[in-house]
Amino acid sequence: MLSRRNKDRERYGDRVPPGQKVVEDWPVLTYGGTPKLETKDWNLRIIGDVEEETSLNWEQFTSLPTAKVHCDIHCVTSWSRMDQDFEGVVVPELMKHIQLKPGAAAVMVHSYGGYTTNLLLSDFIRDNNLLAYKHGDGPLPAEHGGPCRLLVPHLYFWKSAKWVRGLEFLPGDRPGFWEQYGYHIRGDPWNEERYS
Repeated sequence: MLSRRNKDRERYGDRVPPGQKVVEDWPVLTYGGTPKLETKDWNLRIIGDVEEETSLNWEQFTSLPTAKVHCDIHCVTSWSRMDQDFEGVVVPELMKHIQLKPGAAAVMVHSYGGYTTNLLLSDFIRDNNLLAYKHGDGPLPAEHGGPCRLLVPHLYFWKSAKWVRGLEFLPGDRPGFWEQYGYHIRGDPWNEERYS
């Protein structure tokens, strides 16, 4: 008799990272409560090691080039969801409007509610990364980060911060919320970088 993980491997092959099991539902895991955000009140602040700090409202943000990304997502708590469809602003397109200072090496993603997570720019500025505001055929639900969450599908899903409100560019990598509590500084699911 095949174990669940072996069945997942048989069905999805190398798409399932080590130690993960495939789920059909989308678990809701959140630090703190779910913010109630209206797009009319939403802003994205760009701060830190940039030539000019700025802020984008929802209309300005959603006028940037968008893309759809079909991907799998992998949570550090060992579940994976396969064949997910997101839509939003492509991170490299957003970065065309941001002039970084020389020496900027990382970004701290800030969320409504106080959550933060860190990424090296090499993990942040990738074609498959989005500031997503749609999932499937509709708006991204609030419990899953709507109106806007970061999507970084090549890392564990805690790096895909919900309720994004700011990007702070930094000269070096600095631990975010969960990283300060022992989560791995990077979070690569293929190397099982769950904890430090």
